[in-house]
Amino acid sequence: MTTDAQIETEIQAKGLTAPRITPADIEANVASEHYFTAAEGVYGATLCQGERPGLGNPPLMLLTFCVLVLRNGFTVTGESACASPENFDAEIGRKVARANAVNKIWPLLGFQLKTDLHGRAYSASSKSDDNDFPLGKACDLSGEGTCEACQ
Repeated sequence: MTTDAQIETEIQAKGLTAPRITPADIEANVASEHYFTAAEGVYGATLCQGERPGLGNPPLMLLTFCVLVLRNGFTVTGESACASPENFDAEIGRKVARANAVNKIWPLLGFQLKTDLHGRAYSASSKSDDNDFPLGKACDLSGEGTCEACQ
């Protein structure tokens, strides 16, 4: 299995230096992390509703959740479900759930980076254009426009 760290090492070894999201960027964006099983979630929800919680549903003890709170307050979740109770290991469940949550951060930061790169290129290419738009000619994002990001 290839890890994010292994891929980053390969990128660096090949001398690829263009802006990108790295595993360190992902970790730097995580403000806090929280883990619980579905059984614990049901237990807590029952308490919050003012009811007396029961012992829970055993299959819910095999479902682990990870909630990552990002620096900007956005949350992503990951989960891990164990099919065989005999194989359940809380630590492994948390690791798998966290990895699944982290996988949801990559596209979010990738979108943010692409938006930033497009904005920089668009701003630079529009300085010579003089029209009604504050940054110059509007880009239609078709890939055929005049801004540098589309070319």
